[in-house]
Amino acid sequence: MSNIVIKVEDLSKQYRLGKIGTGSFAHDVNRWWHRIRGKEDPYLKIGEVNDRTTSGGSEYVWSLRNISFQIRQGEAVGIIGRNGAGKSTLLKILSRTTSPTTGSIKIKGRVASLLEVGTGFHPELTGRENIFLNGAILGMTKREIRSKFDEIVDFAGVERYIDTPVKRYSSGMYVRLAFGVAAHLEPEILIVDEVLAVGDAEFQRKALGKMKDVSEGDGRTVLFVSHNMAAIRSLCTQGIVLKTGQISFVGQIEDALQHYSLSNNNIKNTNDFTPDENLPLEVMSLRVLNAEGQEKDRIISGDHVWFELIYRNDSDEGIIPAIGFYDFVDNPIFLCGGILKNSIFKGKGVNRVLLEIKKFPLLAGNYYMNIELKGTGSMRRHIPKACKIFVENGDFYGTGVVPQWNKGVLIDFEWKKAQTVVN
Repeated sequence: MSNIVIKVEDLSKQYRLGKIGTGSFAHDVNRWWHRIRGKEDPYLKIGEVNDRTTSGGSEYVWSLRNISFQIRQGEAVGIIGRNGAGKSTLLKILSRTTSPTTGSIKIKGRVASLLEVGTGFHPELTGRENIFLNGAILGMTKREIRSKFDEIVDFAGVERYIDTPVKRYSSGMYVRLAFGVAAHLEPEILIVDEVLAVGDAEFQRKALGKMKDVSEGDGRTVLFVSHNMAAIRSLCTQGIVLKTGQISFVGQIEDALQHYSLSNNNIKNTNDFTPDENLPLEVMSLRVLNAEGQEKDRIISGDHVWFELIYRNDSDEGIIPAIGFYDFVDNPIFLCGGILKNSIFKGKGVNRVLLEIKKFPLLAGNYYMNIELKGTGSMRRHIPKACKIFVENGDFYGTGVVPQWNKGVLIDFEWKKAQTVVN
């Protein structure tokens, strides 16, 4: 389609561990010998998945393997994955700072990238000179760069130091100016890595706002890598999830975030726990029950539900329970803390307590729960991401209208006619 600006087909990148370059002289000769006979590179047949948590027997590693996707003009795409998943390697290939081992990329338009502090800047040149240098690299005229110059300097907040060599800048000043240049010199495609984390909170807010303007207002394409899932959700409309160098998911950003969280968060599907007999306070199980006391594997918005918490207490301390509800990008939603209701339960041995929620307020989606048991003395037991729950949309208000929003919390309310003030 004509509005596709990035097309990646069967892209792979191989590295040889502990070496500079693709291999030894012997390997290069072997490659050449296969090539002149019209045969495949023999080293493409070997290599291991880039799983940094395991040791391997091969000195070749596939940082990326068989990556294919398309990005349309004006899309803001979040690239998500754990450390070592291949995100930065993919951005380097798209930015043309490194080449793929196999496969092809087709890019339509000028690309400005900010991959790491210092990318594209000459340390001996001043901030002013680097702005003009970067503009020239992007193919802009001096007149075009001058028209954006004041806006870049104002955004970066480095007016006082604009004629100072950038090697004397702090990392925060460096990245503010680099981002200002990349975002304001009107590239058709803007690629930004986690480097924004160097800046302070105010700069991150400004940078995210600028990228949103670039995508939504100017119709330009943004590729954004970050471990800040809230920033990804705020900016991006599409998501690509990478796992050990391969594409795990491509689609709408909410679906991508949920896929990433479900596949990487080690959250229990079961509600039974393996207690540690050596601990004086331990959670044994957490179950969701309906009003009739039957166990449920999912909840419908508006359901009357009970959460049955069973724990063992070997001490004489009273126990204050709490359950926190979170979405799958780790945003807290609400907390049912016993301390808020002065709920203290006494009794040694195995105890069973119930949390009642008369109208469950969450919209459809996957969520997880944290459990905390706090003693009236010094004991405390905290289990983060204890287990998952799945919620389906339901008739929360009893009107036949099912809310279709993709995030938020439902509350019970009522509109009433007030006395007319003005006739």
